[in-house]
Amino acid sequence: MAINSSFALRSLYAFCLLAGASTHLWTVVNHGIFWDYGGAPFITRIYWTSLTVLDPLAAALLFLKPRAGLLLTLAIIGSDVAHNTWIMQRNPVPSWLNWMYVLQVLFLAFVLLTISHAWRGAPSLSEQRR
Repeated sequence: MAINSSFALRSLYAFCLLAGASTHLWTVVNHGIFWDYGGAPFITRIYWTSLTVLDPLAAALLFLKPRAGLLLTLAIIGSDVAHNTWIMQRNPVPSWLNWMYVLQVLFLAFVLLTISHAWRGAPSLSEQRR
């Protein structure tokens, strides 16, 4: 049985989301759910901690409800890059070449370039019910 390209893209998206979730989980395990991230704004603490749950949820939805998973993936990586760009520019000495930030920007670019293909190949809700 051949794997279609939409499934392959969704698998790659899921892998990237789970890699991101692992960093948030590591933080929660090592610092607790209410860690201040070194003095980060309150909304930032809530957002970053929420990714511990949202990233794996999106990864699961990519296979259970593919189109919902694609939308959530785009929302997560888009908001993550926007948020982290905001955080970076607040820093007196922004580190734009921080490897985690660069990987997020690259993942966002990849998702933007490929999501329409992943969407076309993903089963719709009515197709899933058959």
